[in-house]
Amino acid sequence: MPDTTRVPVTTRTTSATGPTGPTDRGVLGRRTFLAIAGAATAVVAGAGAAAAHDGRAWGPRPALHHRPGRPHGGRAGSERAAVAFVRAAADAYPTVNTGPRLAQSYTDELGLFSTAFVYDNALAVCALLADGRRSSVDTARVIGDGLVFAQDHDPDHADGRLRQGYNVGPYTFYDGSPQPDGFVRADGAANVGWQFGFLGTAVGDMAWPGIALLHLFRATRDPRYLRAAVRIGEWITTTTWSTAPLGGFSFGVDGGNQPVPNGSTEHNVDCVAFFSMLRKTTGERRWTHASEHALAFVDRMWEPASGWFWTGTNDGVEINRDPVPLDPATWSRLAIRERRYDRALDWAGQALAVTDDPSAPTSQLPDDAERISGVTFSTASLTSTAQYNGITVHPQGVWLEGTAQLATSLLDRDRREDRQRAEWLLGQVRRAQDTLGGGQHLGGAEVDGGVVAASSLIDSGFGFGYFQVQHVGATSWFLLASNAANPMRWGGLR
Repeated sequence: MPDTTRVPVTTRTTSATGPTGPTDRGVLGRRTFLAIAGAATAVVAGAGAAAAHDGRAWGPRPALHHRPGRPHGGRAGSERAAVAFVRAAADAYPTVNTGPRLAQSYTDELGLFSTAFVYDNALAVCALLADGRRSSVDTARVIGDGLVFAQDHDPDHADGRLRQGYNVGPYTFYDGSPQPDGFVRADGAANVGWQFGFLGTAVGDMAWPGIALLHLFRATRDPRYLRAAVRIGEWITTTTWSTAPLGGFSFGVDGGNQPVPNGSTEHNVDCVAFFSMLRKTTGERRWTHASEHALAFVDRMWEPASGWFWTGTNDGVEINRDPVPLDPATWSRLAIRERRYDRALDWAGQALAVTDDPSAPTSQLPDDAERISGVTFSTASLTSTAQYNGITVHPQGVWLEGTAQLATSLLDRDRREDRQRAEWLLGQVRRAQDTLGGGQHLGGAEVDGGVVAASSLIDSGFGFGYFQVQHVGATSWFLLASNAANPMRWGGLR
């Protein structure tokens, strides 16, 4: 793993070890691609073996009294506040971004300044379209136009790629150097997030914008969105089609445009959805072939005895079996919708269940807060003792984005008690929305209504953490679940 530039708020300083000592994480999830690209997170090998299911029940638990905080007026009020936060993230720098633009992913308090990750922006497009109000659709189009602009105005490449992240507003970097540009640089190019090394292109970070652009095309019939999505599909199939024994699509390229041979289950699930939607949109059989190629990889990652998906492969030959992440469990339901994979949702709801209690030594909840329950990122998150900036992670911290993902997937499955379980999970997310993240900012302006990434600092198990800061990705998944939408299915938003 190459050396990385350390950013104070995201530096991991220690790692936990399991029964067999440090283990090679190897395959990194979509969000960890920043580390491969020479980015802001320090990747440390380690953090224990996959945690065994401890028998905890999940789903509805005894009701807790609501803590007065920042209540948003019930379910409808919570959704309106969430939409307002996403729109504020897209409009955070109005003096420099007057045309196509992207939404800043996290509030300023995270320390990534005006970084806009394309994954978060793809989710924002889908969530705003699912909301359906004219103002929301208008903002979805602005963000979609930003994705098209980034593709058409890359400073170095003209092959249809998107980078992992972009800068969307002025700021002063840690070394004191001013960064005056908005999303569009002074030379007319897209403002790629070079300060933190967000220069690479990952398959998942391509497939999700492709999905969002196809939904925009369906909603608006603007051919620019379809053309951009097709270019994304062609980049993925041309650049990352793997002929290794496990097949599928490899990870992507790093900031130096060098191939990354790892293969991610999560990415290939994304590709199943994206290529299936391309086939429905264009009628071209090449996309069926691509979807089947991705699905074959996902099938090989399925562990029927345990009911989960392995994380992927380091080299295209051997399966990486530690840790076991949440995303493939939830997204396989949304993208593939095969009954044989549905047990993954039940595994995730049980094995990754957590409850953040303010009385716990490493909890960051306010002392007088109520408990918040949900799920965490991976099996490694449950046992980690990693530190970021000298703060020890909380193994029972709730990953709010993943909790909303699970609710979305349960609503899509819609079996007995699934709706009840999903509504309970959404109630927990609303509690976090009401009580956490107050006094935070976007572009220096105070904002409200967003869902924080995690109830307390958690370790993903892949070399990066999630913090108690408002997040476009977590907020967008909350909106998708609230609208019972499926962003990974053609026609699944409305």
